[in-house]
Amino acid sequence: MLSELDDTLWHQIPSTFDHVGTSDPRFFDRYWFAIYEPSGSVALQFTIGVYNNMNVVDGGFVVVRDGAQYNLRVSRSLRPQFAAAVGPMRVDVVRPLEEFVLIVESGDQHVHGEVRWRGVLPPEEEKPHFERIRGRIAQEYQRFDQVGVCTGWLDIAGTRVELHDWWGCRDHSWGVRPSMGIAEPVTGASVAPSTAGSLFSFLFFSTDTLAGHLQIAERGAERTYLTGLVRDRRDLSAPDLHVVDATLRLDLHEGTRRFRYASADVVFDDGRTATIGSASLGAAIAMPGLGYSGGFDDERGLGVWRGDDHREIDVWDVRQPADVVDESGRVFTPVHRIQPVHVSVVGDGLAGEGTGSHTLIAGGRLPQYSLL
Repeated sequence: MLSELDDTLWHQIPSTFDHVGTSDPRFFDRYWFAIYEPSGSVALQFTIGVYNNMNVVDGGFVVVRDGAQYNLRVSRSLRPQFAAAVGPMRVDVVRPLEEFVLIVESGDQHVHGEVRWRGVLPPEEEKPHFERIRGRIAQEYQRFDQVGVCTGWLDIAGTRVELHDWWGCRDHSWGVRPSMGIAEPVTGASVAPSTAGSLFSFLFFSTDTLAGHLQIAERGAERTYLTGLVRDRRDLSAPDLHVVDATLRLDLHEGTRRFRYASADVVFDDGRTATIGSASLGAAIAMPGLGYSGGFDDERGLGVWRGDDHREIDVWDVRQPADVVDESGRVFTPVHRIQPVHVSVVGDGLAGEGTGSHTLIAGGRLPQYSLL
C-alpha cells in the first residue's frame, strides 16, 4: 500500500513503507518522552509506538501530581493512517533530532495539554541491543537518547499548570524486543528467579555542565549489557566520555525493591572515574499506567491489536514507593517504575548537580544487592 512516505528517497527495502524488513510480529518503532518539574512536584511521560506487523499504533500519557497518577492509554489500527497520532495524542516533529510538540487534545480523560520539547544536546546512540536464546533472536534493536528542556501547559483535572523550562529526556527505539504484541514462545525451561535474578538500571541526567546516560543490565551476577556516556555541555567539541565499567550501589526502601538513593562508580575510556548519584525526587511513575509491562486493562502490554479506537482512563494512588492503589482499591506492586531524581556527579574534573530519570527493575535473587 502506498503512503506519503513512499514519495521520499529513503526506502530501506524493495517494498513500500508499510512493510519492514522482517516478518517478526514484535517489530516496533517508538517515541518516549519524560518531563519533570525540577523540584519533583509534577512528572509526566508521553509515548507513541508503531507495530507494523501487528497493524497497531498505541500510546500512553501519564501525569503524576500530589501522589495521584492520571493515566491515558490508547490504541488504534495502523492502516491506512501512517501518522504519529492515536486517540487525542499526537507528536509534531518541528525539527528532527531537535524539537517536537507533544499534543494531548481535551476529552473525557483527566489530563490534556501541549508541550514543546527541545533538545539541549545532540542525541546519544546506545550500543546495539542483541540477544539470542536457544538459537532464537530474542531482541535486536537500536535506541538513542537525548536530554532537553520543555515549555507549554497542562490541564490536570481542571487545574492549569504552566511549564517553564522543565527538565526533559527522550528516547527513540526500533527493532525487535521481547513481549511486543505477542507472548514470547516457549523454547525450553525457564530459569527460576530464586536461582538467578535480573536487574535493569537506566539513568538519563543533566547538570549545568554535563549530560549523559548510563544503562546497566545483569542476569544473576553476570553483566549482560553496559552502555553510557557523559558530555560537556559547555564545549560540544570535547570528546564524549564513554563508560567502560560501572559498579552500582542501592539504598532501598525497607522491604521493597525501590530505591531512595542509587549511585554508580563509573570508569571512562580516558581512564577518569566519577560517581553519579541519584536521589529520589517525588513519586515514581508506575509504567503499566502508560501501557508498559503488562499495562492496559487486559494486562497484555504494548503492541496488541485492540480495535480501531481503543482508550482507557484511570487514576492511581502512587504515594507509596512500591505499592500502587487503583480506582477499585486494588493494591498491586508493578516491577517497572521510573523515578524522577536529583543527580550529583563527582569525579576527576567532573562535578555538578541536576535532574534525571532513573529506571530500576530488580527481580529475583540478586545477592550482590542483598536481594534474596
